[in-house]
Amino acid sequence: MNVPPGNEATRVLITDDHPVFRQGLHGLLEALGIDVVGQAESGPEAVKLAAELQPDVVVMDLHMPGGNGIEATRTITRTSPRIGVLVLTMFRDDDSVFAAMRAGARGYLLKESGAEEIARAVRAVAAGEAIYGPEIARRVLTYFADMPDPKQTAFPELTDREREVLQLIAQGRSNQDIAQTLFLSPKTVRNHVSNIFMKLHVADRAQAIVLAREAGLGTD
Repeated sequence: MNVPPGNEATRVLITDDHPVFRQGLHGLLEALGIDVVGQAESGPEAVKLAAELQPDVVVMDLHMPGGNGIEATRTITRTSPRIGVLVLTMFRDDDSVFAAMRAGARGYLLKESGAEEIARAVRAVAAGEAIYGPEIARRVLTYFADMPDPKQTAFPELTDREREVLQLIAQGRSNQDIAQTLFLSPKTVRNHVSNIFMKLHVADRAQAIVLAREAGLGTD
């Protein structure tokens, strides 16, 4: 293993139930200057060895006999927060990706990734970064881009105009200001405000402002 003078090699524990894959990955990482300190073939074994060896990174498969990688990731990140978990798996479905993220994994790569990409990801995770393969990153970005805006989905009982009025109420605007902003008559604004109070079951403006701000309105 070639490590530049004065630099400590990143220490890695490999977890996978396929011995041929483990050995192959071991050789590839060692050749790229990463110190493989142990191998595990199941989730429970990974938890045990991570606690004993305290590697910088655990490279974790997800679906293994005898205990899956999601539970192992959750346990390792809870009991040893300094250890980063990099998922390396064949599974690219949303359920697997987001289950791993919720469990505390800092990275997610597919097994088809090249050796240098895996090595870069290992070092990035060891440094505290979050890293995902290109396909997984696109999947994550698409997921969050498609999430509805909570400001648009809050208070579905209100009409669009009533939501506009509530937004301005949450900004501390008076009825007169709201009327001028929305080009409405003061009487129309008062009617909208009364309807909002009734639909939200609030007694006054202060309670409406609290509800609106909790939903993210009035912060722009």
